[in-house]
Parts: sequence; C-alpha cells; structure tokens
Amino acid sequence: MKTKIVNGSVYYKGMLQELELLLKDGVIEKIAPLIEESADTIIDAGGLLVSPGLVDIHVHLREPGGEAKETIKTGTRSAARGGFTSICAMPNTRPVPDSKEKVEELYAKIEQDALVHVYPYGAITKNQVGKDLVPFEDLDVFAFTDDGVGVKDAGVMYEAMKRAANEQKAIVAHCEDLTLVNGGAMHDGERAKELGIKGITSMSESVHVARDILLAEAAGVHYHVCHVSTKESVRVIRDAKRAGINVTAEVSPHHLLLNENDVINDANFKMNPPLRSKEDQEALVRGLLDGTLDCIATDHAPHTEDEKRQPFEEAPFGIVGLETAFPLLHTFFVETKQLDVTQLLDFLTKKPAEVFGLKAGVIEVGAVADLTLIDLNREETVRKEEFYSKGRNTPFDGYKLKGIPVTTIVRGEVVYSKEEALV
Repeated sequence: MKTKIVNGSVYYKGMLQELELLLKDGVIEKIAPLIEESADTIIDAGGLLVSPGLVDIHVHLREPGGEAKETIKTGTRSAARGGFTSICAMPNTRPVPDSKEKVEELYAKIEQDALVHVYPYGAITKNQVGKDLVPFEDLDVFAFTDDGVGVKDAGVMYEAMKRAANEQKAIVAHCEDLTLVNGGAMHDGERAKELGIKGITSMSESVHVARDILLAEAAGVHYHVCHVSTKESVRVIRDAKRAGINVTAEVSPHHLLLNENDVINDANFKMNPPLRSKEDQEALVRGLLDGTLDCIATDHAPHTEDEKRQPFEEAPFGIVGLETAFPLLHTFFVETKQLDVTQLLDFLTKKPAEVFGLKAGVIEVGAVADLTLIDLNREETVRKEEFYSKGRNTPFDGYKLKGIPVTTIVRGEVVYSKEEALV
C-alpha cells in the first residue's frame, strides 16, 4: 500500500519545504520535490503544513480503573483529533502498572484499542504509595514515574534512581512536597486570598525539584521533571544543566498561557501544579526559549463533569489538553511572534521524542509514517461538547483559535480527518 502526499509545506530538516512524501507499508519511503512514482492513494495537502506527528510525553488515559473519565480508545481518539500520533501514558491507574504481568495486560489493551502509539510508563513504587520499589528489570517500559504524587522518602527515591540507572532508563517526577501543600487548591497568592481559597506555596514544587536533582546527580540517572510551574524550579533546573547533570523538563500549555489572575471560582481552572504568578509564567516562557525547559507536554487529565461541578476546593485537580494544545500555542505564541512555527513544532515533536529516545517526531526516509497536516489559517472556536475525550474539563471553552490540525496519519494510515470524520 503506497500513499503520496503532494502540494504541502513539509517540515523537513528544520525548514518548511515544498516537498512530496511517498509512504509505503507504514514507513516514509521517499522525500523529494517531485515524486513521479504512482501510489494507491494521493493526499492533496495544498495550503497545509505537513508536520511530524505531534508527541505528548504526559497523558492520563485513566484506563484501567478510571473508565468513567477516559479510556484508551477515547483518549487516543482525542489525541488523533489534536494531531498527536505518539503519547506517553501515566501509571496512576487501578491497577497500577507495577509488575511484569500488569504491564503486559496494559500492552494488550493498548494493542486492541489505541488509535495512536501509546508508550506506557511504569510506576516507581508498588501501587504508587512511595514505599516498596517495583522490579525495574522486569518492566518493559521506557521510563518510571509515580506521577500524580511525589515520592516523599528521599532514600526510596535515591534507590529507585540507582536501579533505573542500571536499566539505562529515566526517572520521571511529579515534584510536590506534601508537607508544604497543606490542603491547598490553587497558588498561594493574592488571587487565592480574593477567592477565599487555600493556597499552595511555590516551594512545594521547587524544594522537591532541588532535592531530586541532587539525588539524580549522585545516582547518575536521567531525571525528568514533569509540568514545571515556578520560577524557582526553572532556576534550579537551569543551574543543574549548567553543572552537567542529566536533567530534562517539560512545561504544560496552560502554565505558559495562564496565571493565577485568570482563575475564577470554577474547578476547570484547578490543576496540579496550579496556575502560578505572572512572574512564574514569564519565567516559564523564558525557560522554554533558552532551553532550560526541553519541551511542551499537555498533562491531559480528564475528569467527569460531575466531579468538576463540585466546589473548587473539593473538585479533583486536572484539565484536558490533547485537542487544544497546538491551536492554543499557535494562536498565542506563533501569531503573536513570540515563537516561529518551526520552534513550536520542535517543542511538540522532535524535542519531546528526544527526551526519552522515542522513535517519533521527525520526517525522514525510513521513519515511521506518523504525520500531522495542519491548516495554519483555519480558525475555530473551542467547544468542549465537541471533544472526542470523555473529559470536558477545560478553562479554554469559547476561545477562538487559529491553526488547526486537520488530518492525522499513523503508520501511513489516516486515523483522523476533519472533513471526513474518519475517527
């Protein structure tokens, strides 16, 4: 089966180029200005940007155990609609993927239901309770994390790092010192006082980041920081990189786009880490631009509407992000000239793939044919009721955005088309 993509502006070798692509048996076979070879299917990408498939290294699919919020099927449909062809699934499920058998069961479910590539994380500790370590050598996963909670015990984390280093795999951390959280629900700033909501200090994150970086240096492990949200964390990570410590970090679209002043008494503005101060927001943007923060990841965290209708302090943390990430970032960073579109593409394709050495995020001969076709001029309004995700929990409902993924191709097959609604 051969497919030819013509008339598109292809992001290839760091530049947008007028090229044609020939896909064969799920792989990119040829890239050239003109491909005369015939194909079974021709996709006319006239007026569209042809990007490597987007990559998201931080997604909560909820299955098994949380199917009311999301499933592998609905979550990967949501990913396809957002232009993502590879996603990394967090382990805060029930049961937790903390044994060889549970990981194998998860892979079987992914094989059955996933529309895009899904790379599952393994847990660091059994049942994610921060005590007994998983059998690192037995788990066929690319990295380990207890995301959703921080590993409190420094000794446990240090031992985990040493074992992960032996397997040449990364430790990935949700950095949160619960002794500094004290039941807070949003950032501990002026807006929390105005709303009468208990706050979460920035130190709850940055102290944990600093601790773990020192442990990682001693253990010789690749250490990755999830959803960085504070200026202090950015500073610590920047200093660690300058010192040659093997640390990488991600930032979420909502932390780049919003701050505590945007929060209203609506749990769709409640996420963990919370929206921080304007100074923190600005530090995150600078950190992304100067390379301190390696990539952008959505932290897609669906919940039911009933859960999010609860009072702010009682509702669960988290918002969805797969279907809005590219349009939001393109509208508020590329259209405003803060980023070039090729920079944005790197932050959502090549760079997240490089963090963990995933075979994704690039267009080159021999690469898996995972592609996203984007109409940079198309405008749409976010309507949460149209999401493919089960989650409707977004603070961006009603936003008018420009730059929309219109076709998503995985292994050479169209898995989403806006016009044909193939999903």
